[in-house]
Amino acid sequence: MIDIAIRVEHLSKQYEIARAKPSYDTLRDDLSKALNSLVVRKHWSLRRRADTIWAVKDVSFEIKKGDIVGIIGRNGAGKSTLLKLLTRITEPTEGRAEIYGRVGSLLEVGTGFHPELTGRENIYLSGVVLGMKRAELNRKFDEIVAFAEVEQFIDTPVKHYSSGMHVRLAFAVAAHLEMEILLIDEVLAVGDVMFQKKCLGKMSEVAHAGRTILFVSHNMGTVQSLCSRAILMRQGRVILDGSVDDAIRDYLGYLATGGEHAFENNPERSGTGQVRLMHARVLDGSNQPVKHLVAGKAASFEFRYRNPAGVRQANVIMTFFNQLGVAATHLDMRLTNFVVQDLGAEGTFVCHIPQLPFPLGQYRIALAVQVNGQNADLIPNVLVFEIESSAFFLSGRTPHLEYCACMVEHEWRHEITAPQITCN
Repeated sequence: MIDIAIRVEHLSKQYEIARAKPSYDTLRDDLSKALNSLVVRKHWSLRRRADTIWAVKDVSFEIKKGDIVGIIGRNGAGKSTLLKLLTRITEPTEGRAEIYGRVGSLLEVGTGFHPELTGRENIYLSGVVLGMKRAELNRKFDEIVAFAEVEQFIDTPVKHYSSGMHVRLAFAVAAHLEMEILLIDEVLAVGDVMFQKKCLGKMSEVAHAGRTILFVSHNMGTVQSLCSRAILMRQGRVILDGSVDDAIRDYLGYLATGGEHAFENNPERSGTGQVRLMHARVLDGSNQPVKHLVAGKAASFEFRYRNPAGVRQANVIMTFFNQLGVAATHLDMRLTNFVVQDLGAEGTFVCHIPQLPFPLGQYRIALAVQVNGQNADLIPNVLVFEIESSAFFLSGRTPHLEYCACMVEHEWRHEITAPQITCN
């Protein structure tokens, strides 16, 4: 019991989604039913039906003090709901969770901050809520502000802070107030790259001090480098609880199968629907559809679409992710000054890469079609493909994926410096 930081037993959370049926009654009918409902109040219950979903279902695990555990899974897997249950933001439908120690959480931008209070006031408010004494807050205050890099705005109401400033201050408070348990959601992705590195360094420091971290992330590289254990969730359930490598392998394998159903029943798909993607495929240098590509050779990525809203112009953005979930490159029509003048009722986008610069491994493509700066269609796993061999370098070799996201054409030069001869 002494070594346990978090114990979860058969934890479940059910949400009810109520849907109102449309009414076609006349005014006379409505008045009549309203009078009847004064005697028997069943009017609304007859006109509504409720669907239920289990955001978290029968989850059980134990986390020891000092463990760093990553929680991974697709959007909608139940990761964020699980953290909200552990922080008592929402109550479980079934089961229980026991927390042994003070908990600091960073789940959403500005969580726990009062928008009308200044940064300084919110630091003290957060500390008091967490049970800290004023002397301890005074001792940590300068360190928190310096880490968050908000010295200039510390006496400004946080409602005027940018999302990045919110995250920096919230993380600084959570990481510096000596909570035994730290729960962190993907919110760190809002910060800039340098601050993300700073946060990861701080989390590593906190963990080595014996505190417990539960970390939700889609960045498999970060999970692999930071965590000693991973919990894989799918549709509200724990699928795997064990080594980080095994969990990542299972997760990425599932993502690969998800690419086959990118256009139907994809819970991660979003957008206004003004333009809808219908089909996607990978083409080799001969314009033949393939699932495997060769690094250093030409490749094309083709996306067929419909335009039900009749919009004329759109922008297409592609992001390639490697098998660790790290973005390998980002392609955008605007980067090449390519402009679509007329989409028509339907058509095809094609992105051609003359020399594929990626090392061996599995890759997935997230694709967004934007109209006037808004996502008309966004599919985070529209295509999955493998690079199985390389002709990028004359040697036929390729650097290990752990050390590079892309390959760069380069040349080497060597000179021997002649020794200097001195005369006495």
